[in-house]
Amino acid sequence: MFVVTGATGNVGGHVVKELADAGAEVLALTRDPEAARLPEGVRAARTEEMPLDGATALFLNPAVVWQVGTEKLLERAKESGVRRIVMLSSSSVLQDLDPHTNPIGVRHRALEDEIERTGLEWTFVRPGAFAANALQWVDQIKAGDVVYGPYAGAQMAPIHEADMGAVAARALLADDLVGQTPELTGPESLSFADQVRIIGEVVGRPLRYEEIPHEAARERMAGGFLTPEMADSLLRVFAELVDRPQAVSPEVERITGRPGRTFAQWVEDRVAAFR
Repeated sequence: MFVVTGATGNVGGHVVKELADAGAEVLALTRDPEAARLPEGVRAARTEEMPLDGATALFLNPAVVWQVGTEKLLERAKESGVRRIVMLSSSSVLQDLDPHTNPIGVRHRALEDEIERTGLEWTFVRPGAFAANALQWVDQIKAGDVVYGPYAGAQMAPIHEADMGAVAARALLADDLVGQTPELTGPESLSFADQVRIIGEVVGRPLRYEEIPHEAARERMAGGFLTPEMADSLLRVFAELVDRPQAVSPEVERITGRPGRTFAQWVEDRVAAFR
């Protein structure tokens, strides 16, 4: 049995679908099992209950792990007979792991280390920028034709969550990714301004991105999941990426056998959110 944490989230939902399509037995962990819309045959349970008995492999979303407690969850996994853990990590672990300048990378690397110490099989899926980060612009796009944000020329290769889910599911189902740390990107490097322009092309409206100062951007970003320190870290990264196209990783195509989905495809899949 495969257990998926964060099973109704952006990535976890695709992991569940991929596993179900492959005919696997899946238990989806979520905060509200009654409201979860899952593929036929997939069972659901509450995350905090951690029902891992009978599980052979586990997909870990760090946000869920940190919520319930890392040590508690990993200990429970070992006791229940889990043999393999696939973690949704971050390519930020490949950068300088200074807690003051890269708190996101530090937290993910610490969790990777804890998983390695369990002695279980593991794969760490390390995506860069999520295409879904563009959802932060939904309210601005619905309100007008201009998106305000930092560093219009910052380049990244945003990845579709379905591609992350496909890679993670492959790591759960097959043995060839055990002990690997595939770094994932989308198939094209785009600036923030490019992304907003593409959203406009898909929704049929001329949209543009207008750069705002660092401090104004920090104030907008900090809050909720993002601490002020995380906001500062991200802004430093954005500043370094201005006019620097990101190298595109071949890993999605190597692992899944097909090219990664473009940002325009992601917008088409989420177009209702922007209208």
